[in-house]
Amino acid sequence: MADLRRTTRWAGLQPGDPVQVEGTRLRGASWQFVAHVTNEETGDAWVEVVGGRSGDRAVRSFRPDQLYDPAARPGRDPSLADAPGLPLG
Repeated sequence: MADLRRTTRWAGLQPGDPVQVEGTRLRGASWQFVAHVTNEETGDAWVEVVGGRSGDRAVRSFRPDQLYDPAARPGRDPSLADAPGLPLG
């Protein structure tokens, strides 16, 4: 069984903070941060978010480099993994 470390604060985020997720192919989706998870054995990390299309509250996991400040421009601005703690817009 993997040794997972789950934290509810990461890169200046706390549960419920809005984030933008790059690469979901869901237009109009909205997401909120839930937790950052690290597999202590392998070093793999991911971020859990909740949301999706309007009314959807699915929990999904994404690579940390896919999460951005809601006002960011993915591809131009740094992800939250690259620039943690930026004030959220």
